[in-house]
Amino acid sequence: MRSSNPVLSRRGAFGTPQAGPQQAPQYGAPYGQQPSGGNPFGGNTAQYGQQQPQYGGPMTPDQLNQMYQQQSAGPLQTGRMTIDDVVAKTALTLLTVVVFGAGAWALLPAENYAWAFASMLAAFGLGMFITFRRTIHPALVIGYAALEGIFLGAASHAFENAYSGIVVQAVLGTGAIFVAMLWAYKSGRIRVTARYTRIGLAIAMAFLLLVVVNLIFMAFSGSAGLRGGAMGIVFGLVGIALGAFFLSLDFHTVEQLVAAGAPEREAWRAAFGLTLSLVWIYLELLRLLAIFRD
Repeated sequence: MRSSNPVLSRRGAFGTPQAGPQQAPQYGAPYGQQPSGGNPFGGNTAQYGQQQPQYGGPMTPDQLNQMYQQQSAGPLQTGRMTIDDVVAKTALTLLTVVVFGAGAWALLPAENYAWAFASMLAAFGLGMFITFRRTIHPALVIGYAALEGIFLGAASHAFENAYSGIVVQAVLGTGAIFVAMLWAYKSGRIRVTARYTRIGLAIAMAFLLLVVVNLIFMAFSGSAGLRGGAMGIVFGLVGIALGAFFLSLDFHTVEQLVAAGAPEREAWRAAFGLTLSLVWIYLELLRLLAIFRD
């Protein structure tokens, strides 16, 4: 097969040598001349009669045994993504959310929603940028986690002032949903198929459209709209179910990326997806628990 490299594609390079009157010099002949006689130690040998090893020649049993006993290169040596990478980077991302959330809870006034609203918009914009960006960057994911943490800290403080103990309940509920979905996925009770994904994404798009319409309605009417009463309970349950659906997609994506030998940096994209799904579930639980408290 001809190479596309202009150097390697030249006639005679790494191919059949051109015919000519001269022969290639043999090993051990000085200045490219043919030796006048045979080596007294026999053949093409090195000094003291030890045979010079030749590339591509037969290997001894000891050499074969040593080669087979060598440890093969793992994902760490080849720079491939592993489950441990996803766990570590997700833990770091969630820790960033918690740290900035605790700071917002302690430093921002609970009655002032300006910082919460601004950080929510910034987190949404950065999240969309990360989602549609072809390459992932760790600083962007950490920045998203910080902005999300500020918003969650301020929002959680306001909910806690209105409903004592609701934050702990939402955190425990989010953890329980994560564990349940991970068990259901690993045990095969939930299988991410093409049909499952299409139906779930269609429901998610319809849900997001209703959220936007409800926000516009709330801005002009001042009422809770779909977020209040019995309809709010149904709406909250659907939102939590969608968050669990997104978790199953995240688990499937991680499994596929690891199996395909994706680069290690893709673990940050998996961490971003898992964090986004957990934040979604936490917020929906806060709203649902608030309705039950009322």
